[in-house]
Amino acid sequence: MNGLFHCGVGAVQQEWQQIKSESLRKITHTLAMKNEEISNFICTLKQSLDNLEANSNRVQEDLESECSSLHAVLDEMKENMLTRIKQERASRTYELQSQLSACSKALESSEELLEMANQTLCSSETDGFTQAAKDIKDSVTMAPAFRLSLKAKASDNMSHLMVDFSQEREMLQGLKFLPVPATPEIQVSECQVCDNTVTVVWSLPEPDSKIDHYILEHRRTNHEGPPRIREDYPWMVVEGIREMEHTLTGLRFDTRYLTFRVRACNKAVAGEFSEPVTLETHAFTFKLDAASAHQNLKVEDLSVEWDSSGGKIQDIRKDKNRTNSPMHSPARSALMSPKRAPTARPGRDRFTAESYTVLADTVIDAGQQYWEVRFDKESKAFAVGVALRSLGRFDQLGKSSASWCIHLNNWLQQSLTAKHNNKARTLDCPIPNSIGVYINYDEGILSFYNAKTKQLMHTFKTKFQQPVIPAFMVWNGSFSVVTGLQVPSVVQSGQRKNSGTSSSNASLN
Repeated sequence: MNGLFHCGVGAVQQEWQQIKSESLRKITHTLAMKNEEISNFICTLKQSLDNLEANSNRVQEDLESECSSLHAVLDEMKENMLTRIKQERASRTYELQSQLSACSKALESSEELLEMANQTLCSSETDGFTQAAKDIKDSVTMAPAFRLSLKAKASDNMSHLMVDFSQEREMLQGLKFLPVPATPEIQVSECQVCDNTVTVVWSLPEPDSKIDHYILEHRRTNHEGPPRIREDYPWMVVEGIREMEHTLTGLRFDTRYLTFRVRACNKAVAGEFSEPVTLETHAFTFKLDAASAHQNLKVEDLSVEWDSSGGKIQDIRKDKNRTNSPMHSPARSALMSPKRAPTARPGRDRFTAESYTVLADTVIDAGQQYWEVRFDKESKAFAVGVALRSLGRFDQLGKSSASWCIHLNNWLQQSLTAKHNNKARTLDCPIPNSIGVYINYDEGILSFYNAKTKQLMHTFKTKFQQPVIPAFMVWNGSFSVVTGLQVPSVVQSGQRKNSGTSSSNASLN
């Protein structure tokens, strides 16, 4: 019994010892963490002291340099003004000295004539008096004293060169350190988003002549409202902007929004960023659905190359926001369609046989969309258009009622045709390097453009009964797709002009 008791006491003591050891280990760990934290803080303080010393020396040197520059400017201005005074004094001195010399000589000559006249008058000789009087008269008439101007040629007044630097002195006395620039405000109502171009306009609370430039930052996002702590995309920086607006061109809108912020900078410091502003950047984006591609097509996200070997298993990249089937609608992301979003469907079979086709992974069931495709003009065959999801795996683009396309044929003889339901119309236009595809789903319009010149190549007019998918075909060639594009304004303008007119290609519809 005593043995059991002693065993129990030993176990309790051992457990208590373990508890105390664990507690001590926690205390030790806490102390170690605190010591590390304090050590890091000490390093931070030392670094701050070093930075303070370096920054103080820098601003002190800058102040001395600026003051030296002011002194140099004042010395230069003083020297220039003294030179002006000396030149003015020398010029006037010369004028007055010359006039003084001329007057002195005239006075001397006049005094001689006066003395001669007095002597003649006092002379008792009468024989030569008449002649002497005549000579004196002639001499007086020609005397310099009667041709002199008795008005000074130069003034002795130098008051126009007096100075009063009281205002400048007040300005100098008002010198102070550069203030932090005020925070700009982005004027949302004046910002514009058009043709994959964004113009951002901002203002300051009050004018500031010390502003040297502005820094604009923009970031892609799929979330409306203020930026989140963690975003999927980094800020892109544009520096050295001199005006209170900036235009970003050549953008690819592969997210729903762009967020902007701007700050002002003077010579020394940058101000705070403005409140972020989010602008909607609606555009049609998609990738190519490798699961649908013919096995002779080597498919990347947005490019395709002909692979004559074929039959190899291709990597199918899975996007966490997409399925392997083309079930994503721009109506979902852009909120353009009041219709229901399509329901999920199983992935489709690959195209096979002579249908060297690949589809996009996103359907179109509403609104206006636009994308471009750049293709190898040496391809034996190439086609671009749209198709219904029901397009058969053996069907070639344009050869059934389920697809509409423009087809380039380089086999034997080159031709460019518009195809639908196994009917073709030859197009009388140059073959471009890239083609722009415009669709207005609600109006049943599918148009093809020269992507560079925006010249209309062909328009299908129909009534889409089902959602359609961008579709592509290539044989012995390659192509790449450009998405994230807004409908170009010139295309929209041309479509408005053509609305209400009958299609010249009705036989293909």
